[in-house]
Amino acid sequence: MKRAPLVDHFHRSIDYARIAVTSQCNLRCSYCMREDHAKHAGGVSLLTKQEIDSIIKVLAALGLTKVRFTGGEPLLRRDIAELVRAAKNTTGIKTVSLTTNGLLLDRFLPALIDAGLDAINFSIDTLDHERYKAITRRNEYVRARENLDMLLKSSAIAVKLNVVVMRDINSDELQSFVDLTRDYPITVRFLELQPFDDNQIWRTGRFFSAEKIREMLQQCYPGLQPLTGQSTQYFSYTLSEHKGSVAIIPAFTRNFCSQCNRIRVTSNGTIISCLYEKEGLQLLPLLRGNASDDAIADLFRFAVSQKPEDGKHAGRNSSRTSMSEIGG
Repeated sequence: MKRAPLVDHFHRSIDYARIAVTSQCNLRCSYCMREDHAKHAGGVSLLTKQEIDSIIKVLAALGLTKVRFTGGEPLLRRDIAELVRAAKNTTGIKTVSLTTNGLLLDRFLPALIDAGLDAINFSIDTLDHERYKAITRRNEYVRARENLDMLLKSSAIAVKLNVVVMRDINSDELQSFVDLTRDYPITVRFLELQPFDDNQIWRTGRFFSAEKIREMLQQCYPGLQPLTGQSTQYFSYTLSEHKGSVAIIPAFTRNFCSQCNRIRVTSNGTIISCLYEKEGLQLLPLLRGNASDDAIADLFRFAVSQKPEDGKHAGRNSSRTSMSEIGG
């Protein structure tokens, strides 16, 4: 049943949901999760496929058209292809994508393509074996790179590379990533570090601003041609004779609140209306209490009504530490 669309008090239409299907991850990146980060309690609190399907059905009736599956690492869900298929078959949903570190992609890519997945954001922050091991605390570069190469050679799905840029860690690799856009129709997205790193490196001088990234790219590539970027891709460029493009996401320095069109659901069934929100609203009791779709829709409406006009500044004291707790 079609319902009135989700619009917050600041006239922002919400049409995009990020749904975390797990908070578990097979890496321990220094800008996200400590080695000893408390593991998410599985079983009781992890959303089931049926519950995720129900959430997407309600959101689609509220006017949402785009779903991204996140984590943690979403490919740790064995039913990820089934989740994609169900989302794609939901009336009103136009785009289904996922964000992955790619370690398990060789196992799932054919099934994901068959299920109708529209796009993949592949997160990889270095093209150097030793640096990869240092950043992720796992010796998995060979597998990640092989799966990246496999994905790049596939023309069946849109690809973006997510690269978190950190001073004196990988900030000298921008050209290596841009070079990939010469032969492949991908978007390489350079992201600023954010303060959701499980209290690891945020305060150690590793932050590298979007402005610095832009200056470095313009120095290396005087022929950069600006494109009209999406709301989060504040700077977007293409290069002559390159099949792909480059984008810069000032995730911390620029406030995207005025254009925010998204809502998040964590893997334990919490609705997060803002990246910097502290608590969120508990959806799981409704899902497991046989609540009606109307009741679930009302909770999403209430969540959207609580979206702050400027979440970044209103939530500076957020108690959440790791991005894995938010869902990407």
